[in-house]
Parts: sequence; C-alpha cells; structure tokens
Amino acid sequence: MAIHTNPNPENWVGRKSENPEYWHQFVQCISDLKFSQESRKKIGILGYPVEEGVRRNQGRPGTKEAPNLIRNLLGNTAFHLGENVSINDYGDISIREKELETVQQKVSEAMKGLIQSKHFPVLFGGGHDLAYAHGKGLLNHLIPKGEKLGIINLDAHFDLRPLVNGKGHSGSPFFQLSEEFPNDFHYLALGIQRAANPVSLFQKAKEVNAKYLLMEQFRLHNWEYIEEQIIWFLDSVNKVYLSIDLDGFSSAFAPGVSAPSPMGFSPQIAFKAFELIAKSKKLISLDVVELNPRFDQDNATARLAARCVEYILRKVFV
Repeated sequence: MAIHTNPNPENWVGRKSENPEYWHQFVQCISDLKFSQESRKKIGILGYPVEEGVRRNQGRPGTKEAPNLIRNLLGNTAFHLGENVSINDYGDISIREKELETVQQKVSEAMKGLIQSKHFPVLFGGGHDLAYAHGKGLLNHLIPKGEKLGIINLDAHFDLRPLVNGKGHSGSPFFQLSEEFPNDFHYLALGIQRAANPVSLFQKAKEVNAKYLLMEQFRLHNWEYIEEQIIWFLDSVNKVYLSIDLDGFSSAFAPGVSAPSPMGFSPQIAFKAFELIAKSKKLISLDVVELNPRFDQDNATARLAARCVEYILRKVFV
C-alpha cells in the first residue's frame, strides 16, 4: 500500500532574517497532493523515503531517512530564484511493508500531475528505484504529445540490471523503462565505472542503445569532449530528465551513500555538466537519490545533495 504523508513545515528550517532570503522562507507546504494551478513558475518537491529497492539490490539500508535531511539543509540555503518562482512541497510518498510496486505507481501518477499542472518536479530519494516511477510518469505524459524524452543519469552504475524474482529494485530502473518503452528510451549515463558494472551490463547498454561516458572520461581535463557528447544528446531529444545518483561522486565528497566508491567523479565536473544541461532549456525534471544519512560524515553528502538541487534550479530559473 502506498502512503502519502503531508509535508511538515518543521522540516524547512534555517537562519532567520527580517526579509526573506533563505529557502525555508519561500517554501509552501501543500497537503493532499493538491497541485497548485497558479500561472507563475512553480517547483514541486516530492519525497520518496523508500529503501525497499535498495534492500532488494543487496545495498545498505538507510536511504529512507534522506528526503527530510535534504529539506533541512536546503532550507538554510540562500535563495536566488526570484519572487516570481513558487516553491511547493507536496510531502512524501512511501510504502507500508515491502510493496515497492504500489508506491512506484503512486509516484508515477503524482509525476504526471506535477507536469500537467506545469511544475518543475524535484524528487528526493530514497533508492534509485525512484527513477523507474519518475521516468514512467514523464514518458506517459510526453509520448502522446509526440515529444522525445532524454534521460541523463550521473552515476557509477548503469542501473540496467534485470529484475530479481520478477521484481524491480534500485539497480533496475532504466532496465524497466527500456523494457516498457523500447521505442522511447533515450539514455545517457555519465561517470560509469567498469569495476561496478560487469560485462553483461555493458552488453545490455549496447542492446538498448545507451550512451555513456566512463569515469575515466568524466574528468575536468576532458571537458571539451564531455561537452560535445552532452550537446549531441541534448540536440537529439525534446525534453530532459536529470537523475543524480550520489554514489557516482567520489566517496571523498559523498561518503554517505549505499554503494560508496573512492574512484567517483568530482563536484566540479558534475556542476559543469549541470550548468550545460540546465542552460539547454530542455530540462523539465530532476531527482537526487541514494543519500544514506546513516553513513554520512558531518552531513557532507546531504549538503552536496542540497547544493546540487539549488545550483541546478538557479541555472534553470535565473
């Protein structure tokens, strides 16, 4: 059973100021998934405090604690989006027991509602199984309109693993999307690590015509080539969904994830990619996944998650 929890204003905390200057002073908490219909630009925040997909993928539990922590740290961030942008928090969608499929369906429906009401959705995971629900909602909205969605995933993993006992998990979201939408699956992965993906997954990537840059390629000194590849992908689609798996970053920057790696990419190259994608004017949706507060150090990974969100939205809306 999928459970919707209304947003808690106490999750949005931060420095006090006489005039509104910080995120927590601009966020509106809206109950019951009643999506705002106001005409100005809108950001819709939705949490996914779910770790069942991580458990199924033999990962470390703890990701369900992430959405509220990201809210806490984003709340104390200086606000630069302008007063013409509305920030709406619609709470969390989670599960009772282990019914992952029901919550994914509920998230897909919510995604479609957010897009139809002209929000820019920002989703906080939870495991990367969120991406299946997120992408499905977008594709169900865009395909009937004849628009091509491109998915860009910053990640150490392809997340093209097959189902386990017929069930999805945090390693299978893009496999599921490629199976369900075989003619509409357009995918670019940045930061792929060979040590984290067996030969079978590289073969699967080839079968679904996935594009990717290896971790060794996704480095600042290689920016001209990276820029060329991203622009080529952006030019081939109408809209873009950006998914940020925090385990793609080096554990020096992101220790608090389900699958840490010392050989990941740096924030510097990731943020250059974010800016390029945001400035394309094709980015319509965003999620940040796999934050695991139980293994974080001084909230370093959670702070990075919040900064990713703030930076991307600033580039989109300013």
